[in-house]
Amino acid sequence: MVAKTIVVGNFKGGVGKTKVSVMTSWEYAKVHNKKVLLVDMDPQGNASTLIARSAGIEEINQTIFDGFKNGNLRDVVVKVTENLDLIPAAVSFKNFSKFLYQNYQNDLDQITLLKTLLEPLKADYDYIFIDVPPTISDYSDNAMMASDYVLIILQAQELSLEGAETYVSYLQFMADEYEADIQVLGVLPVLLRAGGRVDQSTVERATELFGEDNVFKNVIKHLERLKAWDVTGIKNEDHHDRKAHQTFLDVVDEIEEKLARFEEENTHV
Repeated sequence: MVAKTIVVGNFKGGVGKTKVSVMTSWEYAKVHNKKVLLVDMDPQGNASTLIARSAGIEEINQTIFDGFKNGNLRDVVVKVTENLDLIPAAVSFKNFSKFLYQNYQNDLDQITLLKTLLEPLKADYDYIFIDVPPTISDYSDNAMMASDYVLIILQAQELSLEGAETYVSYLQFMADEYEADIQVLGVLPVLLRAGGRVDQSTVERATELFGEDNVFKNVIKHLERLKAWDVTGIKNEDHHDRKAHQTFLDVVDEIEEKLARFEEENTHV
C-alpha cells in the first residue's frame, strides 16, 4: 500500500469541508474496508471532535502538534476503528507557524514538514485525508505539498465559488513556486437546500468555470441528520441515518472513478 493523499479544501469557511473529510474517511473505512488515516490540520479540531464522539473516545492525550515538535507523527496516531486512524488537532496547534519559523529557516522546509513526516506512514494506508482551515496559511501550504489530490468543496453560494476559484489559483502558484505535485480531483457541490434556485445556478456556473468532467455528479444535499451527528456522533440506526450515509457512499464511488481515470491517464503518459 502507498496511500493516495487527498486534501479537502476551499478558501471560504463553513462550506462543509470537515464533514466531507470525516464522512469520506468513515465510509472508506467502514464500508469499503480500506485502511484510512484522517489528518486534522485545523487548530479548531472539529474533525477530531466528531470522530472521537462517534467512536466513544473520551480522551486524546497527544495531538498533531506534539508529532510535529517530536518529528514523529506515528506516535500521535489514534486508533478509531479497525480500519480508521486519526491524527487529532487541538487549540495549541494555533502556534504552528511560530514553531515553523523558529525551527526551520528555509521556507521549503517549512511548507514540506507534513509531507516529510507523513512519508513513513503512507505504506500503512490506502487513503490519507487531510482537513485544513479555510485560509492561505502554513496549514494549507503543508497540506497541499503533502497531497496527491485536492477535493474542492463548493457550497452553493457566490462566495464559496470565489473561494474555489482562489483555491485553484493558489494551487497553480504552489506548483509554479514550489513544484507542488497535486492534481484537482474534482469540485464537490454542497447544496444549501435541495431544489434551490441559487444553488442550481452556482453549480451551473461552477460547471462552466471548471468543466463538466471536473464537477461531481453526486452532490451533498442539505440533510438535517448531518447536523444531528455533530451532537450525537455518526449513527446508523434508522432510515434517516442510512440516507445520509448513502449520500457520502455515492461520493466515494465517484472519487474512486475519478482516481481510476487519473491513474489510467498517468500510465499512458
